[in-house]
Amino acid sequence: MTSNAVHVREYRSPLAAPERRLLIWIAGRLPRQVASDHLTALALLSMMAAGLAYWAARWHPWALLLAVGALAANWFGDSLDGTLARVRNQQRPRYGYYIDHVVDLLGMLFLIGGLALSGFMSPLVALGLLVAYFMVAAEVFLAAHAGGVFRMSFMGFGPTELRLVLAAGTLWLLRSPWVDLGGLGIYRLFDVGAVVAIAGLAAALGVSATRNARALARAEPIRR
Repeated sequence: MTSNAVHVREYRSPLAAPERRLLIWIAGRLPRQVASDHLTALALLSMMAAGLAYWAARWHPWALLLAVGALAANWFGDSLDGTLARVRNQQRPRYGYYIDHVVDLLGMLFLIGGLALSGFMSPLVALGLLVAYFMVAAEVFLAAHAGGVFRMSFMGFGPTELRLVLAAGTLWLLRSPWVDLGGLGIYRLFDVGAVVAIAGLAAALGVSATRNARALARAEPIRR
């Protein structure tokens, strides 16, 4: 659940506005029996399913289609649980914030673990990606606690955009798991993508940490 009255959510991406309208439209039409917790559980189970599908694709490439379907289910559960709580005026800010991000961390562990076992991504690269993600997540959580702003995107990329990029790359694997970088050689597509993602996460960490440290220093000057 992403509902959180304590922190201000900042989500700047090309898809943010239309996605918000779509989620509100869906939330208003869901059966009353469907609760936010059900959607949160769907988000976690779908990430587990995606990880298992990537692992199974080592022997059965068609399982990549299941991975794409699982990513879509994760978007539905993860993006809609907080919206549903807000539409129904059933927000539980601290509970929702905590559960949502515990589920996100566990889901990423399952997803990247599945990629590491799939043969489409080197285990060492997968480990680097997981560490980079956890580092950025930790900084975002600290910034939300210290500064009151929870940033959900960086340089126009948020969770939804990242899911779309991952889904597109997954479908490309059905054609070829390799990419030719010319004079640099031929590498796994997902290794290249992961290295780019690690670089982006490192940049996001550096920029965000510097910006937040400066803002906090201005807000709490040393008294002389």
